[in-house]
Amino acid sequence: MSGRNGPATRRRRAGERASARGGCGSEYSTLTARGSSCVGCEGFAHPPEQPRTSPLTPTQRETRMTTIRRITVLGDGQMGLVCAAILAQQEQIGAPKPVVTLWGHQAPEVGSLATRRTSTRLAAFTLPEDVRVVPDDKLALEKADLIVSAAPTQHIRSVWDRLRPHVPHGAGVVSVAKGVENETLLRPTQIIADALQDDPDAKPRPYASLSGPTIAAELARCLPATMVAASDDQGFGATVQSLFTTSWLRVYTNPDLLGVELAGAMKNVIAIAAGVLDGLQAGFNAKSALLARGLAEITRLGVAMGARNDTFFGVAGVGDLTTTCFSPEGRNRSCGEALGRGESLDAYLKKNNHVVEGVATTKSVIDLARKHRVEMPITEAVHAVLFDGVDPIDAIAMLMTREPKAERVG
Repeated sequence: MSGRNGPATRRRRAGERASARGGCGSEYSTLTARGSSCVGCEGFAHPPEQPRTSPLTPTQRETRMTTIRRITVLGDGQMGLVCAAILAQQEQIGAPKPVVTLWGHQAPEVGSLATRRTSTRLAAFTLPEDVRVVPDDKLALEKADLIVSAAPTQHIRSVWDRLRPHVPHGAGVVSVAKGVENETLLRPTQIIADALQDDPDAKPRPYASLSGPTIAAELARCLPATMVAASDDQGFGATVQSLFTTSWLRVYTNPDLLGVELAGAMKNVIAIAAGVLDGLQAGFNAKSALLARGLAEITRLGVAMGARNDTFFGVAGVGDLTTTCFSPEGRNRSCGEALGRGESLDAYLKKNNHVVEGVATTKSVIDLARKHRVEMPITEAVHAVLFDGVDPIDAIAMLMTREPKAERVG
């Protein structure tokens, strides 16, 4: 639809309404939250006037939010930047806005970010001035109530080993990574807990995973999105939900921390397969079949490991899987597409200066599948293409000529 009532026009008018209320009127955005001012929002961050709601009752929210005064985001990659921007612009009932600090492990890059407020890792993004950018380990974590871990899965342990002496006792941890550590087969929150080695007699530290269909470039433009705050600590999950909820980002809670983390990790493997099909121009029939059977594999392993079946059919499961397999922004899908076109994995990784979580995760998922005796033919095929030199066309042929059987989902 175009013209006077097309989407672009409606977003522009919404931006004009927002500007009149003190918000932004720009065509494109970096970040905003709950209708606060921003560089731009395409209209989505400033919906028509309506009461602002909270996922908690006022009493519950005030009780929980007054404890979150200092937040540290570890990692200055795309998700770290986006998370810091969202959190810095949040308001709390009965308490001031939290002080948000962003930490990165490479001092020169962090110094540039602190000065310019922009990053080559996320185009057209400007980090809000409210975010403190700090390269010093101790200073970054000083008095933090909440720590958001945005380091890639295979680097989580080294980051937390380095920072462990400065992590405040009792500070809650939120992970946004999606993967499984190769050596230990631990999930992100488990890696962090293992690295911290908290006193077993002390009050347990709360952990959460923030996951879902969240392409960082879209979040940076304030396009409507959903996420899941998964935690086995119900109160902490609700706190994370409230901290990240905005007028354009809807956050659900889920007690199935295991299932949400597994779903986020395993969908990256299927996304590589989806990209291979794109590179081969295999068509929509093949890709739809891949998503359906890929979801079945993910669910089978997750349930075998103790996760809830319904988690894989929610936002963090099928929602994230769909986005990752179809979005041109998806790194795992893009990697698979290059392989489908005949490019080698080594050549692709050398050419692109970013982490493709699904490559390392494929190894871990294969090990988990064998440990729990779960059949995962698509994952086996991806592993063969990535690490055994099998031609993608041959891998597809092996899948298509498997013994006929009845359909089984989960």
